[in-house]
Amino acid sequence: MRKQFLHKLIVTALCCAMTAPALCACNKEVVLENQKILNFTAPQQGEEIVVLTIKDYGDVKIKLFPEECPKGVENFKSLVESGYYDELIFHRVIDQFVVQGGDPKGGDPKGDGTGGEDAWGNDGFSQTISAGLQHYAGALAYAVGQDQLNGSQFYIVTGMETDADFFERMKTTYGMTFSGPVMDMYKLMGGRPDLDGGYEIFGQVFDGLEHCLAIQKVPVDANDKPKSQVMIEKAVVVEYDGSGVNYLNYNGDVQTPAVIE
Repeated sequence: MRKQFLHKLIVTALCCAMTAPALCACNKEVVLENQKILNFTAPQQGEEIVVLTIKDYGDVKIKLFPEECPKGVENFKSLVESGYYDELIFHRVIDQFVVQGGDPKGGDPKGDGTGGEDAWGNDGFSQTISAGLQHYAGALAYAVGQDQLNGSQFYIVTGMETDADFFERMKTTYGMTFSGPVMDMYKLMGGRPDLDGGYEIFGQVFDGLEHCLAIQKVPVDANDKPKSQVMIEKAVVVEYDGSGVNYLNYNGDVQTPAVIE
């Protein structure tokens, strides 16, 4: 079963004991260069998207990337269509990091961070990490435990500001380097580049990120669980109607980043 997911990163210290698996390999060079930036590819009319309706907040609309992560998208869509996520909570919320949900285990409210399974009733499946998808604000990815298997738990990046000094620390401390366009997009949109390479990103919020940015500010307990539950009232797969593309950066400002070919 799932263990606790997505350890919190102490940014100023870049402490690998509390961060993504890719950062814990402190002597391993991770190079992310010459890749496309696909996150902000707008959905096309008629394309299938996922809408999460969050109680007391509103709708979060998500573009999926089946060409990049076919099994990850299939799993998520199947779980959504089965009603799996309906009335589950965001059980882990960390300001300037992520909001995390998708765990049916626990009492009332459900979601203690240790449960979940994939759409086929198994403990999970192997990650597919696309070089074209990064952890910008609004990125949707699977949360994994030590087994590195995708299941039902997911997170949406809320993010933080990044600058040249941040990327220099990433390079000197962990050997992680990023292409110029990727760094520029992080500086524009915010996000969590420290998570790149460690988790499967399979979607991007294109409308409604303001709700996630509001949720990250709610009071939480010592385990980062909201003291007042934040519930996914309903999750559905629908055809995109051609309206409401509204990319936000980590501050909630509207941005229209160009897709880099």
